[in-house]
Amino acid sequence: MEKKIFEILIGTWTLVELIEVPLNGGETIHPMGTEPKGIIIYNNDGYMSAQIMKSDRQKSKTKVSTDFLDKQDESESLAYLAYSGPFQTNDEKQTVSHTMFVSLLKNWRGQTHNRKVLFKNGLLHLETEQPFLSNSQLVTHKLTWKRITQSNKNI
Repeated sequence: MEKKIFEILIGTWTLVELIEVPLNGGETIHPMGTEPKGIIIYNNDGYMSAQIMKSDRQKSKTKVSTDFLDKQDESESLAYLAYSGPFQTNDEKQTVSHTMFVSLLKNWRGQTHNRKVLFKNGLLHLETEQPFLSNSQLVTHKLTWKRITQSNKNI
């Protein structure tokens, strides 16, 4: 019997690539740089957590305090992305839906983002279901993830 998407997702994955592909066929964009860092975790309880950052992030000028998020500027938020919440899969549509219970980006909180799912050559490929506007052009977000196993835990 073929495994369901939910079963295959369970575990921890490390980011291989994050790109934006313009719908007009323009040049591929690397919004988090060419070597982003990231981890996405899917648990059996139906919750997930994702964190992605530019590998060349500059050290923050803001001291950690209770008002840290209020002092955070937009450019800093775009260099780091973090969210967690419940997830659901749809085997018929080949999708996973992430609902943002918590998110670094305020406007994402409470939203549900759908991603097309493809497993190929041992990699997990997630792609935005709907194009969105980025830098004044419509793009599709594509993320490639590699499962973390005992042999590659020291990433």
